[in-house]
Amino acid sequence: MASVDLRLLRYFLAVAEESHLTKAAARLGIRQPPLSQQIRVLEQELGVTLFHRLPRGMELTESGRALLEDARNIIALVDQAVDGVRRVSLGEAGRLTVGFTGSAAFHPFVPSVIRRFRESAPNVRLVLEESSTGELMEAVAEGRVDVAFVRGPYGPDRSVVVETVLEETMLAAFPADHPAVKGRSRKRIALSELADESLILYRRHSGPGLYDAIIAACGAAGFSPRIAQEAPRMLSTLSLVAAGLGVSLVPASLRRVNIEGVVYVSVTHPAELRAPLNLIWRDAPLSGATTKLIDEVRRHRAASEA
Repeated sequence: MASVDLRLLRYFLAVAEESHLTKAAARLGIRQPPLSQQIRVLEQELGVTLFHRLPRGMELTESGRALLEDARNIIALVDQAVDGVRRVSLGEAGRLTVGFTGSAAFHPFVPSVIRRFRESAPNVRLVLEESSTGELMEAVAEGRVDVAFVRGPYGPDRSVVVETVLEETMLAAFPADHPAVKGRSRKRIALSELADESLILYRRHSGPGLYDAIIAACGAAGFSPRIAQEAPRMLSTLSLVAAGLGVSLVPASLRRVNIEGVVYVSVTHPAELRAPLNLIWRDAPLSGATTKLIDEVRRHRAASEA
């Protein structure tokens, strides 16, 4: 089976398209004698004559004409493959799976970053996955999700990198008919005032970091919280609040969730009660698209802090 150097095919195309050795050599940026020698090498490898040598140029033989279109297609395919590989490496093509928790999606930072990434890399196939922090940590560690926005780390896992993007305050979410807020325009409440309230939290397994922070903050405020209900997702807690089953503590960005029957009140609380928004990715060589998204997050964070 013949093995042909792609460089020889490029030389052949230049001579065929210019019909002149000197012009082809100038186009390729080489001298004429080496080009002529390389054309003869190609003819020897193929065992055919590709050109008639004329006094004032070069003319394709029947064999040369047969090779011309195939050579163009081969070079085009190779160039396309090389360009595609480079674009994937630069994060301009390929596939990226981004995970996020339900509450993280409501912070304006997340959709803004996704939008900027989409604008800068329109040829990347973007797949979005919503799940809990624990499930996303597992998915990232196993390589099923490339990068994810979560509310807190799910225990120590050396295979996953956790980078804090921002922290936000927490709000108390009351049923609209609760005595503490009904008929008043109350804007702030002390965390200690929730000591006798039935608290609704999302399950610790879904997000242990924020769950534990709430328990610790209540302890620092002098009481042990009365947990009446636990919901599978943070957004589910608001539905239970609207139903009058208790009070919840949620990140401030969830105020954007306009659920009828829920009133949000700022909380005077210890500094420990903050809701982190973290970015996680696998501690392994990253794809170009993953690196590009991480860079976009860091740029956007720096711009928002400036």
